[in-house]
Amino acid sequence: MAAEALPQAMPEVRGKLTPDAPLAKLVWFKTGGCADWLFEPADADDLSDFLRALDPAIPVMALGFGSNMIVRDSGVPGVVIRLGKAFAGVERIDSTTLRCGGGASGILVSSTARDAGIGGLEFLRSIPGTVGGFVRMNGGAYGREVKDVLRVCEVVLRSGQRKFLSPEDLAYTYRHSELPEGAVVISATFRGHIDSPEAIQAEMDRIAAAREASQPLRTKTGGSTFKNPEGLKAWQLVDEAGCRGLTVGGAQVSEKHTNFLINTGDATSSDIEALGEEVRRRVKQNSGVELEWEIQRVGRK
Repeated sequence: MAAEALPQAMPEVRGKLTPDAPLAKLVWFKTGGCADWLFEPADADDLSDFLRALDPAIPVMALGFGSNMIVRDSGVPGVVIRLGKAFAGVERIDSTTLRCGGGASGILVSSTARDAGIGGLEFLRSIPGTVGGFVRMNGGAYGREVKDVLRVCEVVLRSGQRKFLSPEDLAYTYRHSELPEGAVVISATFRGHIDSPEAIQAEMDRIAAAREASQPLRTKTGGSTFKNPEGLKAWQLVDEAGCRGLTVGGAQVSEKHTNFLINTGDATSSDIEALGEEVRRRVKQNSGVELEWEIQRVGRK
């Protein structure tokens, strides 16, 4: 549905509603087309009222830091929702618990936990995204996942209804949840354990050093491209299939970590997605293993 066909259908908002909004600058790959509409709500009530009044036929998608996403070149239909400062707070609830806004970064969550003497959330330091994305994708790294620390999250459903969901409601599996279609995570409560800030900082430093040593952090990338198959490492399967450094257009399989695709400078989203599919084909041919995308691919094909 094109943005020019929608103006009369858009509800009034207190936040910012932008038609034909470029998304490339908002995602890590720095590629892709426009959203028909980009909505940055003023607060949770603004978001709830907007979704309640929005034509149910118009699709809705939440966008965090865009760190694990390919936005296709033809753009994203409907409304993309991006949570701003009103959703980026983190507060201590008790000696082991934090309530975090859906737009809060992993770095802010882990740093706040450190200052509060709450251990067990250090792994969030290593995931370049926001709380809403972590909850949706069961984000994880270095042996821990969101399902290990989440107690409850609050979402705004596509209908505009606000609802609390437990980890059981989300039916978590590896990098996947059963979050309802069109729902937006506006907060999450995480529980860790009591630990010293010094020990927490040491673990965060260890994780940061490990990432720096093994991942192409200073490139236009989308993070881990493929899920690790049961008992296997995706990067190793990609490497064994001879894909290290493989290119399609301006997209390349990272030389540093073969489960990362990078935009060398002039890649299109089509280049990146085509490269991923070629890697999947070669891995299947070489090992018989069918890799599954971990990166979310969104927009019109």
